[in-house]
Amino acid sequence: MKTSDKRSTSGTMKPSRFGRRDFLRAGAAGAGLLILPSGTFASAQAPSNKLNIALIGADGRGRAHYDALSGENVVALCDVDEEHLAFAANVFPEAKRYVDWRECLEQPDLDAVVCCTTDQTHAFVANWALNRDLHIYCEKPLAISVEEARLVRETYRKKKDKLATQVGMQRHAHENFNRVRELIRDGAIGELEEVCAWGSRQIPKPGYPPAAGEPPKNLHYDLWIGPAPFHPYNPEYFSGDPGANCLQWNMYWDFGCGQIGDMGSHTMDIVWNAIDATLPISAEGVGEAYNPEVTPVRMTSTFEHPANDWRQAITVKWYQGGDMPKAPLEFIDLSKIGHGALFRGTHGYLLSHFETRAIIPFGDKADMTYYTPRAKESLIPPLGNFQQEWINACKGSLKTSCDFEYSANMIEQLLLGLAAYRHGSKIEYDGATGRITNNEEANQLLRRTYREGWSLEG
Repeated sequence: MKTSDKRSTSGTMKPSRFGRRDFLRAGAAGAGLLILPSGTFASAQAPSNKLNIALIGADGRGRAHYDALSGENVVALCDVDEEHLAFAANVFPEAKRYVDWRECLEQPDLDAVVCCTTDQTHAFVANWALNRDLHIYCEKPLAISVEEARLVRETYRKKKDKLATQVGMQRHAHENFNRVRELIRDGAIGELEEVCAWGSRQIPKPGYPPAAGEPPKNLHYDLWIGPAPFHPYNPEYFSGDPGANCLQWNMYWDFGCGQIGDMGSHTMDIVWNAIDATLPISAEGVGEAYNPEVTPVRMTSTFEHPANDWRQAITVKWYQGGDMPKAPLEFIDLSKIGHGALFRGTHGYLLSHFETRAIIPFGDKADMTYYTPRAKESLIPPLGNFQQEWINACKGSLKTSCDFEYSANMIEQLLLGLAAYRHGSKIEYDGATGRITNNEEANQLLRRTYREGWSLEG
């Protein structure tokens, strides 16, 4: 349970608070000992030093967290499908059960939340959790509109000195991410000029499925819709495999942001981890004909990023659904890499997918003598288990690899590409204010309209 230690004093001193989460952090940061409210000592691994966690979205991606959460106290389960709740309760029998995440977040003994809901509710759960001073791990995408990304990031900035956050881009734990960053920073391809990432997935849809039948009694369909505009029930939305059912609905504008919120987030993470970018100053998106119901399958987005303290201004590109960058050499077939990244520098290319990479020098002066590999002891250390990094951060440093600053910046960039695609021309962007500066009307594309009764600021 959450506890607090209040001490009344005379004069102008205010009561001090040293709550449950402070004890958890003290235990993790110290020599493995925790001072309990009773004044006794306990091991940092004692039951009293475990997080009280709510798992919101207990099936699908939620199952991928069962093992990582088994060492903590899962005290609440939430899912709009009561059969999913029953399944999860077999694993976590002591947890209270909810069908509405808004009620779940009011449970008073919570320390942290793992959010595995549908994409249209991610920013809602994340912001509500932060507003309640709860650590949160949120599956990607963190947001499906620019406005959502900016709001969640702003809330996190106010809480970052006491809350740990992580977005579920778990491929970030591959050591290849570290090696790519080192090679780019250390000049293995010369001075960085352009970067691109791509994803080959193609799931074309004509539009929202028509009404078909009634929701089963175990499914609270209105809660599944959540803040999105209402669309009638169709079993197609729920026909996918566990863990991949998002591919039945995340391409629809009201429920997701298509490929950029799915594998696009994982793939752009290879780039984002290496270039130390914040927000672009422009975005352009071109692709197939616009469908007002379905995000594009084929599209190319182009972003201009300003220089930072170690590199010049660069161009970043995202290709999807069959659009591809030009191969660095004619005998290299990039289509063999379903999801990858290509960095271009003054002396060559670095080609990467999630787990490995290759350097391709070019030009008469690309003899690699300008590059000195790092000593082994200077390599970036392995991240370890991605979910455990967040759990440890909740109890200690609060630092994670894909926190809500890093992740909100990345998804905001990709969402600007979708906005430019919908607008039909290049947009110029002021990241400080979150405004498109060359077309006032286009700013409407940065936000969503929610159903009555739903608010991001809960």
